[in-house]
Amino acid sequence: MKKNVLISGGSGFIGSHLSDLLIAKGYSVSILSRSEKQNKEDLFYYKWDVAKQTIDDNAVLKADYIIHLAGENIAEKRWTLKRKTEIIDSREKSTQLLYSVLKKNNKKLEAFISASAIGIYGAVNGEEICSESSPYANDFLGNTCQKWEDSIRFIENLNIRTVKVRTGLVLGKNDGFLKKLIPLFKMRLGSALGSGKQYMPWIHVDDLCNIYFQAIVNPNMEGAYNAAVTDNTTNTIFSKTLARIFGYSIWLPNVPAFLLRAVMGEMAVIVLTGRRVSSDKIEQTGFQFKFKNLEEALRDCLIK
Repeated sequence: MKKNVLISGGSGFIGSHLSDLLIAKGYSVSILSRSEKQNKEDLFYYKWDVAKQTIDDNAVLKADYIIHLAGENIAEKRWTLKRKTEIIDSREKSTQLLYSVLKKNNKKLEAFISASAIGIYGAVNGEEICSESSPYANDFLGNTCQKWEDSIRFIENLNIRTVKVRTGLVLGKNDGFLKKLIPLFKMRLGSALGSGKQYMPWIHVDDLCNIYFQAIVNPNMEGAYNAAVTDNTTNTIFSKTLARIFGYSIWLPNVPAFLLRAVMGEMAVIVLTGRRVSSDKIEQTGFQFKFKNLEEALRDCLIK
C-alpha cells in the first residue's frame, strides 16, 4: 500500500508542486481544504476549518506523514493589528488543530514536517550569515516565526520526528512574487528597491519541494533547516539579472524606500530588508540544490 502524505495548505503554489512530486515518487497525497473538491487518483481532499477548529479526523488518521504549509500569506495585505493577529493565529491554531487529532487518537506519524521562514532571523540588513543556531529576532517577522515553530513542540512532545523548513524567497513561474515583477520587467520598467543592498535569500520551487521530500525519506532529519541558496544576491543583483533575461539594462532609478513605506506601510520591511543565510546544514544531509545560480533559476521559471 502506498504511503500517504497529508498536506495542509496543499492547494497553494508550493503545495501544488509538492503534491505532483510526491505522487510521481509513488506516494498518495491528501489535501486539507475548506471547500469540497473532487478526489483524483492518488489525490484526496478532506475538509477542515481552522477558524472553527473543525477537521475530518480521517485525514490525519490515514496519514503516514504530515507536511504543514498552512498559514495566511504574510505579504498579501497591510499589517494592521488585525492582520498581524490573523497571520500568527493561522499558524498557531492550524498546528493546534492537527495536534488535537493526533493526541486524541494516539496517532503516530513517521514525521511531521512544517514550513517556517528565514524571517525568524528578522527584518534586518547586514553581512552576518545566519545559521539555524542564530538567535530569533525580536520584531514582527521574528516573533511570528518563533511562535510558529514553538507550536510544533506540542507535536514533538508526542515523540513524533519533527522538521521545520525555514524558507527563503521561492522562485517559480506561478509564484506571486515573480508574477508581480515579470510584467514590469517585460515593459522595461523594472528597478531595484530602496538601497538595493538588502540580501534576497532565494530558492527554486523544485529545490524546496525536494527538501520536503528529503525530510520524508531521511529519518535522521530533525529540527530546523534553512531552505535558501547561500549566495550574495542583493535586490540590485536580482533586479539586474531579471532585466538581463529580458534583454536590457536597468535604466530607472531605485524605487525610494519612503515611497514603498507609504504604499505598503510596515510591511515594506519585507522588500527593504534581507539577511544572508547558510544552507550548510541541509547540504550536510546529502541534499544537493539543482539551482544554485540565480540566472539559471529565473530562466527556468520563465520558460516553464
